[in-house]
Amino acid sequence: MTQNSLFRQCLADIPEEQKAEFELSFGIAERICEILKARNLTQKDFARQLHKRESEISKWLTGRHNFTVQTIARIEAALGCKLIQVAQ
Repeated sequence: MTQNSLFRQCLADIPEEQKAEFELSFGIAERICEILKARNLTQKDFARQLHKRESEISKWLTGRHNFTVQTIARIEAALGCKLIQVAQ
């Protein structure tokens, strides 16, 4: 019981902005994984498409990578689909 309350306290102490950042990063990583799976592409295949090392793609897919707009645009172009939608 002590561990659960400690965990809840740790979560409560994380600033909302940081929680939102984590949520976006994990969401993008999950979306990439879904697309790769649907297309039967491996991390290695994806890395080749983007001219990246497989280890870098692996880091991206953990959800802890800080994606730039440029990187998102390159990924969308390589995959031929949108990762995120911007409201009009």
